Amino acid sequence: MREMTFKMERPGLVKPGDKVEVSEKKTALNYTYIIEPAVAMSGCFKVGERIATEDGMAHGTVKDVTHNDRGYYVVVEFEEDAQ
Repeated sequence: MREMTFKMERPGLVKPGDKVEVSEKKTALNYTYIIEPAVAMSGCFKVGERIATEDGMAHGTVKDVTHNDRGYYVVVEFEEDAQ
C-alpha cells in the first residue's frame, strides 16, 4: 500500500472512500500526478519514486481530505506491488 498527497484548490471535489483515477505527467526531470478530471495535483517525484501505472493511469482510494491555512489536501492510497 502506498499513500500520496495531492493539493486541491476547492472543497468538496472528492471525499474519503471515493475511487479516483490518477494520470501521470512527465516533465524534464520529474513526474507529477493529477487526480482526474483536474481535481488535485501532486508534488514532483523522481524516476525512482514513481507509482506503478498502466498506460500512465493509476487507480486509488481517497483516504482523507484535510484543510489548513494553505489549502485542501487529499491523501490517496494505491495498491502497489513491491518493486
